[in-house]
Amino acid sequence: MTTGCSSPPPPAAGGVTRIAYGSDPSQWADLHRPAGTPRGVVVVVHGGFWRAQYDATLGTPLADALAAEGWAAWNLEYRRVGNGGGVPATLEDVSAGVDALGGTDLDLTTVLGLGHSAGGHLAVWAAGRSSATVPLTGVVSQAGVLDLRAAAEASLGGGAVQDFVGGPPDASVDPLQQIPLAVPVRCIHGRSDGNVPLSQSQSYVASATAAGADATLTEVDGDHFVLIDPSSPVWQTQLDLLADLAG
Repeated sequence: MTTGCSSPPPPAAGGVTRIAYGSDPSQWADLHRPAGTPRGVVVVVHGGFWRAQYDATLGTPLADALAAEGWAAWNLEYRRVGNGGGVPATLEDVSAGVDALGGTDLDLTTVLGLGHSAGGHLAVWAAGRSSATVPLTGVVSQAGVLDLRAAAEASLGGGAVQDFVGGPPDASVDPLQQIPLAVPVRCIHGRSDGNVPLSQSQSYVASATAAGADATLTEVDGDHFVLIDPSSPVWQTQLDLLADLAG
């Protein structure tokens, strides 16, 4: 899996600290701090169809780029299918990982989710938690898998949804079935995405807005991975979405 990034962004100006939120080797997050006072916190949730061969290194370039723009970035790792993950363990980890921000010295007035592919699913799912210690105040879903029933029917990722859920995806795991959310969701999706079809974001936003939720879709030129390439023009579009969510 490659992003096509021409060169890695510089490391976070304020430093990077790894913080464990559990005892499993995959229960941690890297906190990338900006040089000055953060403008808010962005929880970066990597994708990879919830599978163990893909890890939080996918989110590192994004977290560094966010810190360069003044954000505190929380690059979250979690158990995946193949190393103890799947439902419910992955969801429990994401919830605990977001809530672990409460143990930092960060101002948590603005905590946004930024998730790619399966990470988009997890970020939007996390925004719907009713008992969150640290609630997300908005989400940018980067080509997120937001309709698990349709994704399962299409066998996206070679049966990734079935492997992740272990049964029919119900409202406890499926963002489309959790509509409407109380926080805004900004979907962004490449028109040439061959991994997660554009219809995933289209159907989510159409259903969410019909239910009175605050959700939008930004379609961009490019494939599945252009969204996690901080050297692409699409990255600025995502920074703009985050800035708008932060107010």
